[in-house]
Amino acid sequence: MASLFETPIGALRGVGEKRAKLFEKLGAPTAGDLLRTYPRGYEDLSHPIPIRSAVPGEPCAVRAVVVRGPAAVRTHGGIMLTRASADDGETVFPVSFFNNPYVANTLREGEEYIFYGKVTTNFLKREMVVPEYFPAAACPAIRPVYHTTQGLTNNMIGQAVRQALALLPAVVRDPIPDRLRGERGLMPLYQALHEIHFPSSMEQLEAARQRLIFEELLVLQAGLLLIGSRKRGETQLVAPRDYTDEFWDLLPFSPTRAQRRAVREAADDMARGTPMNRLIQGDVGSGKTAVAAALCWQAARNGLQAALMAPTELLARQHFETLSALFAGTDAEPVLLTGSTPKRERRDILAALEDGTALVAVGTHALLSEEVEFSRLGLAVTDEQHRFGVAQRAALAAKGGAPHLLVMSATPIPRTLALMIYGDLDLSVLDELPPGRTPVLTYAIPSDKRERAFGFLRRHAAEGRQCYIVCPMIDEGDDDRASVTQYAARLREGSLRGLSIGELHGRMKPAEKEDVMRRFAAGAIDVLVSTTVVEVGVDVPNAAVMMIENAERYGLSQLHQLRGRVGRGKAQSYCILVTDAQNGEALARMKVLCATNDGFRVADEDLRLRGPGDFFGSRQHGLPQLRIADMNENLALLREAQDAARSILRLDPTLSLPSHRGLRGQIHLMFQHSAAN
Repeated sequence: MASLFETPIGALRGVGEKRAKLFEKLGAPTAGDLLRTYPRGYEDLSHPIPIRSAVPGEPCAVRAVVVRGPAAVRTHGGIMLTRASADDGETVFPVSFFNNPYVANTLREGEEYIFYGKVTTNFLKREMVVPEYFPAAACPAIRPVYHTTQGLTNNMIGQAVRQALALLPAVVRDPIPDRLRGERGLMPLYQALHEIHFPSSMEQLEAARQRLIFEELLVLQAGLLLIGSRKRGETQLVAPRDYTDEFWDLLPFSPTRAQRRAVREAADDMARGTPMNRLIQGDVGSGKTAVAAALCWQAARNGLQAALMAPTELLARQHFETLSALFAGTDAEPVLLTGSTPKRERRDILAALEDGTALVAVGTHALLSEEVEFSRLGLAVTDEQHRFGVAQRAALAAKGGAPHLLVMSATPIPRTLALMIYGDLDLSVLDELPPGRTPVLTYAIPSDKRERAFGFLRRHAAEGRQCYIVCPMIDEGDDDRASVTQYAARLREGSLRGLSIGELHGRMKPAEKEDVMRRFAAGAIDVLVSTTVVEVGVDVPNAAVMMIENAERYGLSQLHQLRGRVGRGKAQSYCILVTDAQNGEALARMKVLCATNDGFRVADEDLRLRGPGDFFGSRQHGLPQLRIADMNENLALLREAQDAARSILRLDPTLSLPSHRGLRGQIHLMFQHSAAN
């Protein structure tokens, strides 16, 4: 099957250059990718009902004969309305179509069709408006429904899938080894791909789904375990001498017990001859940066180099400034490497890293570029690890022979889930906050209290404090979902007139974002109106209020992350959640945020309210994107897949046996896609 992943989608009949670009937009640049682009749902056409039995507003199938052929009229608004009449044996009812000139040629009087769509009622009459229809003799029992994009219809996708399936050889290299597939009673891959796209029955569809879900989870877990298997190797890059007490003396504050514990666990790892592979997981403000700094110091004092990679230039610069202040006047003074580093400075930094005179490097993805070479990279740290793919953190580690690897995440996750997500990592938890941090007071208010909230912001600005306002959209929208630019303009002209109001959103260039955040941090901006790009940003201790519009649109974890932007100074800070949601789950989320500042309690409540899916989102944690498995629904299957992956790798650690080639190939494809994303 691997060859189909080398067959461009444009090679399929009827898919020209223009349509191929649309398929690429859907994530299917090849025929193989198209077969792995599963339907988002299905229409069951196998049980048609009389129209009088239909529930108004609910999709259903109705078998009927056209008794009066289509006739078109143009309405006063210029819309072409085409109507026909159909008889289901009990009721004659109208079917209507808008601006569809093809109906007259494809819907013929006297012939029987299956109509699929919603039934509407009008003065006791029932009708179907813009239904899909199929000749009854050739109607599929179950019809796949795909995610579409403008210019690419469901039928076009279905036709392309049929062609791709025709190219599929009868014997396909299966990612699930034959023995395991037999033990679990799973259908072969060839059959599963046919059934998932064009099911012969609902029972066969479900069997295909279960098989493909298990396969995807097996590939994911085996891939993570393979990446983690580097722990079984050896490294010459050891840090045997303990300099952690020396580091604590550099700090202007006393570390927490949790910080000391995490540093001790990691330092013990670094003193061994096997590479460390450790996750530092801590709540917002729990002091992960100090832990990373301690381990960079430990590496440098043992003659090793350390690299700390952050997802944004803003965050990288913040880490650089923190480490520069701590390590000033020592051999461990850091260098900063980002995409905007000037050429001459970049050349000097590259030379210093290559000859080993620079012991600590801080940077962005720029650290991954080919020209970056280290003399003795002993420690690789990635911050806000959910912003990096699994392959990216492995790429940083690959810069050294076998360096120790530390990843940091500010998203608290229940321990059992963390061990499953980060199956390749040991876990250290920072479960206490540094002393002196004042809990953020959180309130949920309806939108009709917004003006009072603006008054609250104005009072804080008058006292010299700064505020964030988070909006969920960038594009032009209506008032309750206003864009950043619209929202900021209204504030300047109205409720917050006279205050300095800045704007920040994802479409700004990195240099523009950095300039805005620098001015905000310097106190030149009173109120920063932003999208969630502030979720990971520089520390602004003077920011005391976080106001979040349409708060119901965010998950608990993200709301907690946004709240963490304030409460970093000595003044009392506040988070205001603006929502008119009446949905029970949304209200429960607001209630949790108002009740606690503990990120681990928030995580536990999120798990209880929404299931594990919120923690396993591929975008959130850098995992490869899953095409059919749902971590919210398939947690038990994930555990089984993890056990199966471990058994396979115990038998064949490099997946070199012929029976495991399919699994190895699919792992390569999954993690290759992850790196591309």
